[in-house]
Amino acid sequence: MPYYVYITTNPAKTVLYIGVTNDLANRLAQHYANRGEPGTFAGKYFCYNLLYFEQHQSSLNAIAREKELKGWTRAKKDALIDTLNPAREFLQP
Repeated sequence: MPYYVYITTNPAKTVLYIGVTNDLANRLAQHYANRGEPGTFAGKYFCYNLLYFEQHQSSLNAIAREKELKGWTRAKKDALIDTLNPAREFLQP
C-alpha cells in the first residue's frame, strides 16, 4: 500500500501544511471539509490546496520524510515544491 507525504496551502498560498496519508484524495477532502475549524492547523489556516506530494512504499519511510520536511526552512520547502510544481498550481491527487 502506498503512503503519501504532501504539502497543502491556503488559497492565498501564504501558509504551508505538511502531512502523511495512505489515501491522498480522501485526506484532501477531509482538509476541505474541515476548513475554518480552529481545532486543527490545516483547518484553522484553510490549508486544503495540494501543492506537492511524493509516494512512499512504507508508512515508516513516509513518516520519517514528513518529520524531515517539517524541520526544513520555508525557503527549502518552497524549493522542493518548485521541483514538482514551479507554477504553484493547485494539484489534483
